[in-house]
Amino acid sequence: MDGGEPRRLSAMTFTLAILGRPNVGKSTLFNRLVGQRLALVDNQPGVTRDYREGEARLGPLRFSVIDTAGFESTCSDGLSSDIRKVTKQALDMSDVCLFIVDAKSGIIPADREIADFLRKQSKPVLVAANKSDGRAAELGYQEAFELGLGDPVRLSAEHGDGFGELYEEINRVAFDSGIEIESANGTSDGERDTIPPAPMKIAVVGRPNSGKSSLINRVLGRERLLTGETPGITRDSISISVDWLGTKVRLFDTAGMRRRSRVVEKIEKLSVSDGLRAVRFAEVVVILVDAAIPFESQDLRIADLAEREGRAMVVAINKWDLVEEKTQMLRELRQDFELLFPQMKGAPVVAVSALTGAGLARLHAAVQRSYENWNRRVSTGILNRWLEEMVIAHPPPAPRGRRIKLRYMTQANSRPPTFIVMCSHPRLLPESYSRYLVNGLRSRFGLTGTPIRLIFRSRAEKNPFVASR
Repeated sequence: MDGGEPRRLSAMTFTLAILGRPNVGKSTLFNRLVGQRLALVDNQPGVTRDYREGEARLGPLRFSVIDTAGFESTCSDGLSSDIRKVTKQALDMSDVCLFIVDAKSGIIPADREIADFLRKQSKPVLVAANKSDGRAAELGYQEAFELGLGDPVRLSAEHGDGFGELYEEINRVAFDSGIEIESANGTSDGERDTIPPAPMKIAVVGRPNSGKSSLINRVLGRERLLTGETPGITRDSISISVDWLGTKVRLFDTAGMRRRSRVVEKIEKLSVSDGLRAVRFAEVVVILVDAAIPFESQDLRIADLAEREGRAMVVAINKWDLVEEKTQMLRELRQDFELLFPQMKGAPVVAVSALTGAGLARLHAAVQRSYENWNRRVSTGILNRWLEEMVIAHPPPAPRGRRIKLRYMTQANSRPPTFIVMCSHPRLLPESYSRYLVNGLRSRFGLTGTPIRLIFRSRAEKNPFVASR
């Protein structure tokens, strides 16, 4: 590059640089924003060496985006030194820096060094905790607050989650900093449009031959997907957009998931892997169960996967047209599911028939209800009044003679609902008391059909940057 004035893309008025250590998902996010696979993506660190520019679109916003190489503080060779210089040049070209960290691996010293570097720059900085899907990422997301660069945005560049929150944060930073931004229809910051609602993403999963493709065909009203009595006709996850009873949805038909020990062919392994990705990509998971052989161990493994990934859930009992004692059997199946899978107590269990179309309206209502609960937020005041009532009704135990005091509660996030309880001796609080609170949340606020995350923290776990100010 020449040594003159840093170049900007002429068509855009706002430039965002994506910065972070290697292999945190910068190029995946870049590809999402530009809507094309422009940047190479691989698990091996260091694939990106030079920065790459593109024209990005996020809802109605249009802006320039720069994908940078992994920012490494130590330069052991000339190439690493050159990469850092180019990355610094890209940062100088930008209006705002988007600092990406990996929520699944957590905050490491390299992230803290980058944060120290960014605090010395004169650029507004947004922090995004990427790969935030799934329970394993929760701790890394909480650690991102410790960087002292503001509240992190929870993001999954691979799955497309969190872009609404990113849109709001870019708008806020641009407004606070007096930066001009442009919308897709040519309007600037003063005339902000709203993002049109995205279709609800629904994955239909289950054992082979449970009727997943037939059910989706019934929702579509046409024979879009191949079906048949032979298990395994569907091999890859197929995505179809449809208006389902007034709700715009994107349905994913997945291959039947058998026990791992029975999956021997390479193509079936790939199919199952593709189905797992569909679960992670979805917002609502419909677990389709055969009424003739309900709730085998594999059905519960699929439910456990959906719960661990933090997805809303509905259980659909298919082939209901073959059942004789319908009322009694449905009551028993609901009781069985709660007994076998208590962590999703109260999840909707709906009877359907892909053959006749019976129960599809009830299934739609259950999916909508679980999705709304998955997105639900409860105000801090209401939560703390509820917590006080729960503690009075059943005080926490005093293990080893240490009294555990629950001081304060707030909702940290939705999708799924995630709550933080500030308390003394959080590590001594037994799992049974956590279940007591989770069941109380579910009952009091109607949070059925969604996982609930409850995190206990002590006052000692503070942001280190707050104390140093």
